[in-house]
Amino acid sequence: MFGLMPNCRLDLKKPYYCMADYQGAEARWCPGCGDHAVLATVQRLCRDKQLPPEKTVFVSGIGCSSRFPHYMRTYGFHGLHGRALPVAAGIRMRRPDLHVFVVMGDGDCCSIGTAHWVHTIRYNMKMVVMLFDNEIYGLTKGQTSPTSRAGTRSSTHPSGSVLPGLNPLPITLGVTNVSFVAQTVDWNPAHMMATLDAAYEHPGFAFIRIIQRCPHFAKGLHEELLANPDRTLYLDHKQGITLPDEVARMYKNRARHDPSDLIAALTHAMRTDVIPIGLFFQDRSRTRYDVYGAANINTPPERKEAMLNRELDRFAV
Repeated sequence: MFGLMPNCRLDLKKPYYCMADYQGAEARWCPGCGDHAVLATVQRLCRDKQLPPEKTVFVSGIGCSSRFPHYMRTYGFHGLHGRALPVAAGIRMRRPDLHVFVVMGDGDCCSIGTAHWVHTIRYNMKMVVMLFDNEIYGLTKGQTSPTSRAGTRSSTHPSGSVLPGLNPLPITLGVTNVSFVAQTVDWNPAHMMATLDAAYEHPGFAFIRIIQRCPHFAKGLHEELLANPDRTLYLDHKQGITLPDEVARMYKNRARHDPSDLIAALTHAMRTDVIPIGLFFQDRSRTRYDVYGAANINTPPERKEAMLNRELDRFAV
């Protein structure tokens, strides 16, 4: 008898992915852009979670932030302006085995993509959604964005914008079936990493607003926040975003906030005297549309055809 003995096997070592395994093309953002910090943190998350690059996909729309998939050595889809979420929803529905991340800018999400944003929150499909909010249109050279605060001087409002800026947090919290809403800043990598980690582990639609610096078209906008940590409100709770003591102690301005309290989350989200960071709301029990939609993924084509014909036969004359 020839061949391998029944008890013989070849043990293959499980691959270990390092940071370089997730680094794609060289990032072409401006020096000092907060997107660089987010990119490095996301690559670190992928490494720490050991996400196989061939099982990970980044979806984006249009804008500076939406170049993100080009800078990841994973699968990516650089879509149309405002259309990142429906693309990601389609991927999640048909490929539940993939790790899905979505990257959008404030114009991409809160302007042309608003309808998709609202309905995808309600669908609550499992994905990590990052809104890069720098309060300006960067890629198209400095126009007022939906989140630009009143008085912002731009190429479209040289005398200063008239309307108050849109706040994405209470809008997201107000949508039916919302399950995870958090906020972080690009200049605190420890907090950003902890926020991304919590979002990745969440079983549903995890929405993170990242306050992000644009050193060219919104120069100096966040200098006060950087210089004075007391302008930041750290939402502290054992069920929220926790930080190491050496990082947490920089925030003297704290609030004990239970992320299961939606009304308190809305109250914090609407504050303008400080910038709250942390986990505003989380409910792991919310209904997920991708779980419902994945029920027929492994159905053989013959059975699908038979089911379709059976339904069509009901309308035969």
